[in-house]
Amino acid sequence: MRLKRLIITMFTALSMLMCSVSMTSCDDQKSYAELLDEENDAVDKFLETQKVVDKIPADSVFLVGPDAPYYKLDEDGYVYMQVLMNGDEGKVKYNEVVFFRYSRINLLTWADGGDQVPSGNDNELGSAYSFNFQNTELGSTTQYGIGIQMPLNYLEIPCKVNLVIKSKAGSNQDLTSVTPYLYTVRYYRSNI
Repeated sequence: MRLKRLIITMFTALSMLMCSVSMTSCDDQKSYAELLDEENDAVDKFLETQKVVDKIPADSVFLVGPDAPYYKLDEDGYVYMQVLMNGDEGKVKYNEVVFFRYSRINLLTWADGGDQVPSGNDNELGSAYSFNFQNTELGSTTQYGIGIQMPLNYLEIPCKVNLVIKSKAGSNQDLTSVTPYLYTVRYYRSNI
C-alpha cells in the first residue's frame, strides 16, 4: 500500500514535469523525450561495459564483488545493482531506520567523456544520511527516491552496492533534471 502511494507520488511528479517541459517554448530546450533518450543512451553505454543479468536470482543469492554482474531490480530497468558486500545481520524491516553513505557520478557526464569527481557524503566527517525503510509517508525517506532503498529488499546489512539509478527512481531533483547516476552505497543499522 505504501509502495503504491510512493509510485503514485512519483508519477504525479513526473506528469507535472512533463507538462512543464512541454510548455517550454525556447528553441534551445530539449524535449522531455529527448532528455529520456539521452538518459537511456548514457545508462546503456555504461552497462555495455558491465556484465548484466536481467533478473534477480530465484534463490536471491547474488554474486558478490567488483566483478559481479549488475542485476536488474525492476521490470522497467530503472535500477541495476552490483553487490560488493552482503551483510550478515539480517534483512531490514518495514520502517526500520537505515543509515547510509554514498558517492555518485553523473552518467550523462561520464558518457560524454567528462571528468568526474564523485559527490555524496561518503567522505564527510558528519553523520550518515538515513531513511525509514519503505515508509513512504515520510518526506525524509522519499527524498532520496525509491532506487536507493531497493537493494534492501534482497540483502542483509551491513552491505555495500553499486547502483545505476535512472531519474524515475531517483530523487525529485534527479527526476526534474532527467539525470541518471552511478552510486556506491554502504548501508548500516547504526550511525557510524
